[in-house]
Amino acid sequence: MIASEFDRHRQEFPSLDDKVFFNFGGQGPLPRAALDAIVDAYDKIQREGPFGESVNAWLQEQSALTRQAIAAELGTSAAAIALTENVTAGCNIALWGTHWQAGDRVLLTDCEHPGIIAAVQEISARFGVAIDVCSVLDTLNDGDPVVTIARGLQDKTRMVVLSHLLWNTGQVLPLAAISALCRDRGVRVMVDAAQSVGSLPLDLDAIGADYYAFTGHKWLCGPAGVGGLFVRPEILSELSPTFIGWRGITIDRGGQPTGWQPDSRRYELATSAYPQYIGLSAAIATHNRWGTPAERYARICDLSEHLWERLSELGGLRCLRSRPPEAGLVSFQLESGKHARLVRSLENDGFFLRTIAHPDCVRACTHYLTREDEIDRLVEAIGKRL
Repeated sequence: MIASEFDRHRQEFPSLDDKVFFNFGGQGPLPRAALDAIVDAYDKIQREGPFGESVNAWLQEQSALTRQAIAAELGTSAAAIALTENVTAGCNIALWGTHWQAGDRVLLTDCEHPGIIAAVQEISARFGVAIDVCSVLDTLNDGDPVVTIARGLQDKTRMVVLSHLLWNTGQVLPLAAISALCRDRGVRVMVDAAQSVGSLPLDLDAIGADYYAFTGHKWLCGPAGVGGLFVRPEILSELSPTFIGWRGITIDRGGQPTGWQPDSRRYELATSAYPQYIGLSAAIATHNRWGTPAERYARICDLSEHLWERLSELGGLRCLRSRPPEAGLVSFQLESGKHARLVRSLENDGFFLRTIAHPDCVRACTHYLTREDEIDRLVEAIGKRL
């Protein structure tokens, strides 16, 4: 795509007009089409009458279209997708819907988000489940994560909880190989996909993970409050709904519950902010007008390599990875250790990054929407502060 076309495409994202944005892993900027779709949907609901039959039918149609749009991005069927609020909600569905027994074990990596760690700790406290932790951080530059996870599996390991794209270091775990390993051992794999959906090209049916929880507000640049959970169809019956509402059940002619929805909709609850669903569909369509997931990923990697190379030229800091990143997350450490001060100072000048507590570092994210000159300006700004 020539520069003028790319510039026109970027104009669909108003937040990028006056900011140098490197925090897509936190929350992506909403495209104008998504914002318009949300406003138009709310307007339609009010004009035609909230909770009217025609409006309700239209909202259910739009919800189905959102599942289809998500499924196309993830390489699976819409029936495998439950719409949720965010990635944490999806992880909790998989964790709490599992029939834990005292003595079961769950294996975590040492690079998981604290929200997920806390959920697993509560599972452990309530059900007598043991927690094991394996160090994939040690494999960032040397080593095999599959071997590390294999060594962490125990006789009673029930589930492995891990991220596809690590939120702190930017490492992409070989999820297909890990899923195959665990399948052979009868172990379920639950994936925190907060950073992978919208950045990596995905084929979940081929990858083989059991549960894949994600959000739409990061790399997909959708509205906050919409995410999803993929449940591998072959194991649908073993994951029980924990929170239950009318969207997840079937009813008889008398309005009484008769069972669960036949697909992943059984994990959905009740009334939601449906216009947000429509906004996510619009955001996905906006990205696809620029290129396929594979094309977007290739550009993300080209840009992250450029950022990694430029940062590696600076004295006074060290990139966590010893080679170019596998995706759009580039994490680095200052010799001074004053990461929070750097991020605050950069934001005052319009550069948006974030700090990470473990390992203690600064994280910058390149999206396909990023420009090379923005990377050069960021590196120059960092250099002046070292």
